[in-house]
Amino acid sequence: LAQSRLSPSVHLHTDDFYAAIKQGALAPYLPEAHEQNQTVTGVIARAAAGYAAGGYHTVVDGVIGPWFLGPYKKAAKAAGVGLVYVVLRPDRQTALERGMSRTQHPLTDRQILNQVYDGFADLGPYEKNVLDSTGLTAEETAEAVLRLR
Repeated sequence: LAQSRLSPSVHLHTDDFYAAIKQGALAPYLPEAHEQNQTVTGVIARAAAGYAAGGYHTVVDGVIGPWFLGPYKKAAKAAGVGLVYVVLRPDRQTALERGMSRTQHPLTDRQILNQVYDGFADLGPYEKNVLDSTGLTAEETAEAVLRLR
């Protein structure tokens, strides 16, 4: 939704980049998917930076922990564009309800969603990048994200 308020804009959904792998894809939450995740993250980061360098407001929508920020920082620097990192982190119950209610999405398993949530529970120096979206609608969340840029 944030990208719909900006013009020109691009919305890169990270799941689409994983879906592009047609043979040999691993679920990104598996430990053995680390090398695949590094590759996909680099591709997304370079695509995002390329769009931004072309004058597009670019939103990357997906699960991006601070452990994967390196490629984004490198790509943004190489393209001469800025980078804003925002983590949407509602309370656990809200995150689980939202995650499990998604239709047409491969990740709705409660146990895996809990593991993903745990990975974002304490972001150390990146806690300042957290936006608590518990009580916010999608539209309110988009507005809050836009105020952070």
